[in-house]
Amino acid sequence: MKKRVGIWIRVSTEDQAQGDSPEHHEHRARSYAEVKNWNIIEVYHLEAVSGKSVINHPEAKRMLEDIKNGHITGLIFSKLARLARNTRELLEFADLFQKYNADLTSLDESIDTSSPAGRFFYTLIAAMAEWERAEISSRVKASVPVRAKLGKSLGGEAPFGYKWEDKTLVLNEGEAPVRKLIHELFAKHKRKRTVATMLNEQGYRTRRGGKFSDTSIHRMLRDPIAKGLRRVNYTESTGEGKKWRLKPEEEWVFIEAPRIITDELWDICNKILDDMAKSNKKVRRKGIYLFSGIAQCDCGAKMYMRTKSPKYICKNCKNKISPDDLEEIFHSQLENFLFSDTELQNHLSYEKQLLNDKEELLRTRTNELQRIKQKIANVLELYHEGEISKEAFKEHHNPLFEKQKQIEQSTTELQGQIDALKTQSLDNSQVLHDAQNLHKQWHNFSKEDKKAIIEIITESIIIGKEDIEINLSYIPTLVPEDYKTTNCKIEAPTILLNSTTMQRTLRDSLRQ
Repeated sequence: MKKRVGIWIRVSTEDQAQGDSPEHHEHRARSYAEVKNWNIIEVYHLEAVSGKSVINHPEAKRMLEDIKNGHITGLIFSKLARLARNTRELLEFADLFQKYNADLTSLDESIDTSSPAGRFFYTLIAAMAEWERAEISSRVKASVPVRAKLGKSLGGEAPFGYKWEDKTLVLNEGEAPVRKLIHELFAKHKRKRTVATMLNEQGYRTRRGGKFSDTSIHRMLRDPIAKGLRRVNYTESTGEGKKWRLKPEEEWVFIEAPRIITDELWDICNKILDDMAKSNKKVRRKGIYLFSGIAQCDCGAKMYMRTKSPKYICKNCKNKISPDDLEEIFHSQLENFLFSDTELQNHLSYEKQLLNDKEELLRTRTNELQRIKQKIANVLELYHEGEISKEAFKEHHNPLFEKQKQIEQSTTELQGQIDALKTQSLDNSQVLHDAQNLHKQWHNFSKEDKKAIIEIITESIIIGKEDIEINLSYIPTLVPEDYKTTNCKIEAPTILLNSTTMQRTLRDSLRQ
């Protein structure tokens, strides 16, 4: 299925006055999409719109909605500055595109996030966004302990059993007795769920009208505010929705608050909780299985490592293989997939030569276009000065004008092909060099790193009784045949692979 993409066109009034037309940008993007074999589904026009803020423009909203509902899965534009000149909005765009698995393609910067090398752009953007958030967060965090120690309000809802009156925390007459009852019931029954059930059966409810749960009971039992110590500056956001985590205890601040229970009752309840935690605590080691989710039997079923089995097993036909054997085979296949330094240089030289030929052809066409424009200007000058008749003007001007349009179209198409070649060339060289290092450094990687690498470069591993098929997600290839022109008489090196599938007979490696 072809990738569905949109074209983003934003050309300022000044740019248009200098001859930089929206049509030129659209044609260039269409040429790039044609080379990539992508379908153009939408074109978003923001002509003469300021680049300071575009995210609230109707066309920008339409584009983002198309990304969210999957109508398009990529956006092509001439340069990042055309997408947005506002850094914050650029970060917002990148975050949304990454969230919905959509790609950004900037022609001038040779950024195409649908490729492995282009995905580095998302990493860079994410780092910039994280740095900006961290700067804001650090300033806010610095003020929190100071405000807490001064007894200033840090905002937020008062705990159950308390309420705010004139920025002062006081007892809530309706809730405080319930909070005391919670500690008394727990000290007696020693079960959080039992306490919650008893409260609910007696008609007690949380502040929002919900039923008590063992989680809410645990949280109130652990909070020292009931014994007169209000704990502040002890949590921080993880940045994942509404999730929070505890700060180091040395950063906590305690402020006196109205007491609901005695120290003795609070200590009894928390001693019970501590003992429960020790008895229920089990150390579980989570195994890291390199090929889980990727290895599958030739019958079609996934193969997994079971707790009591040292091998990947198909639950349907009981086909099995040792994880060490599978890793050794995968590692050896990495070397088979890769090339020698000489072959690599041949490959990159071929791409460089092809790109140079395209650029030389573009320069030739551009010079020819300038000559045609000059001829048109000369004919126009002769007509204005009365040197030639109207019929003679048409006779000379019309063929020149048609040729100008043809050359302009061909130069735009060439530029689109060059954009695609530059992106692919950057991507191929990085992937090939990185791939060579993968095989050499494999045994130095941790299991976590190996698993991450396998998940990135491997589509599937199909395990049969006598052979294994390894399907890689990405193998660099040369530019397609239709990139070539009659001016490019270069043969592709024979070292390139036409398929990402390689097979290896494993009669001796498989263990039944």
